[in-house]
Amino acid sequence: MVGVRPPVKVAAVLGAGGSFLAAGLITLSPNAFAEPRPDAATAAARWQAGELDNGAIPGFSPGMYDWGLTVDTLIALKATGADEEAADKVVDTLKVHVRDYNSYDAWSEPGQRVAGATAKLLYAAVVAGEDPAKFGAYNLRQETLDLIAGPDAGLEEGRLKDKVLDGNDYSNTFGQSLAVVGLARSGDVPQSAVDFLIDQQCAAGGFRLYPYAFGSGTVSGDCDAQGAEAVLDPDSTAMAVQALLAAAADGAEGAAAAAKKGGDWLAGIQHDDGALIGSGPTAFPNANSTGLGGQALAATGHQAAADKAADWIEARQITSSNAGAASAETGTIAYNDEALAGAQADGIPDFQRDQWRRSTPQAVLALAQIPLAEIGLTDPGPGPDPSGDPSGDPSGDPSGDPSDGPSGDPSGDPSGDPSDDPSGDPSGDPSSAPSHDGSGSPMPTAGTTTIPNNPVPSGGSGPLAGTGSSALVLGSAAAALTAAGYAAFRVAKRRQGAHT
Repeated sequence: MVGVRPPVKVAAVLGAGGSFLAAGLITLSPNAFAEPRPDAATAAARWQAGELDNGAIPGFSPGMYDWGLTVDTLIALKATGADEEAADKVVDTLKVHVRDYNSYDAWSEPGQRVAGATAKLLYAAVVAGEDPAKFGAYNLRQETLDLIAGPDAGLEEGRLKDKVLDGNDYSNTFGQSLAVVGLARSGDVPQSAVDFLIDQQCAAGGFRLYPYAFGSGTVSGDCDAQGAEAVLDPDSTAMAVQALLAAAADGAEGAAAAAKKGGDWLAGIQHDDGALIGSGPTAFPNANSTGLGGQALAATGHQAAADKAADWIEARQITSSNAGAASAETGTIAYNDEALAGAQADGIPDFQRDQWRRSTPQAVLALAQIPLAEIGLTDPGPGPDPSGDPSGDPSGDPSGDPSDGPSGDPSGDPSGDPSDDPSGDPSGDPSSAPSHDGSGSPMPTAGTTTIPNNPVPSGGSGPLAGTGSSALVLGSAAAALTAAGYAAFRVAKRRQGAHT
């Protein structure tokens, strides 16, 4: 694999308590601590592959493609080995659409770059075994390094920052984590980038989504100084923990201890039935948070907790025995209980497919139990024969020239702002959707407080998992698209404080 490091070794200094086997260095592998569910994981990834349109996942509106969610699909395919032909087609397609995802070049002044999207593309190149310095026509490793703030940035030193003309920076812990793991796996990761990520961890162990209190653009170097306004986000914590494990393998100082603390926090907030929650409008059990959280729990040695998360995910997967009216959709995973019941009763209508495309690839991660530091380095195998429970032909149309598929229109990022990395597309009916980033990042709302170690609330709002924006933003997005066109929508959304 040109340009990609050999298997990652993680410093086993996470303490006694079962986190890792012994002191020294150990090699993470899919079976080191995990009890993966290959049948369930492969069935889900194959369903997701079937949603590809010439190598990309459609967005919520006709003619749009969601590049972040396309990367999520690639990650799920590489974590399971479910369909290498489809994975290869995704890679080929992404290579010719880099700027449709991480820039505004197609509709605004060239040269602006979106931090989270750039880091996510770097990680895509790494997991695909591609040289990130030559991903199509782009050097994604260097582009990511160029977005890391230097010593003159003060408290922002080490932060992966958007490069935009308006000066607003919506980068967050998700993008920072993707940058750290992508850089660690493709060469050295700067200690400053690791330090900035560690700075997002509060004393309890969870990580905040943003490096500042909600409603303020002023970066705080002390997470706990924000008090009640610090939003400890389980999804961001799951990403940060895994990025820090990769950084520890690269020799970064403080990374292993912070990863252990984050893993312990996730285990402490897990619901009794295995579910994990998001923050803000997604602070209820859901497949995205449980998928990311379960993956991180396995990576940090909390195997019993990881297995409980996998159990919760598997119980919400459409199978031949529970499908009801969704018999054509076996393999996919419901966002929550409401979505599962709706599909069993009525199937999955077209306007709701986006929600299932969004929940399935991240839910796969709790089933496969391969950490971010290892995806693409091992061969998980093709899994069971898809003629059984997995649905239909999962490969979509892996043939053909990727340039003949999704267009280069900036509508390829249907979130309205590619800084909504990682995947960012409002799903289905925006007005009823709780916010949940396609990479797991919910949008905190004013007044949101730290998630306590209390019982997790049940239920949740709405049958659809919106991604990339709050329900309010998503509702206004639909009107903006109709009234002002797509470009105007992107500008308006940025001004509302879009996020990764």
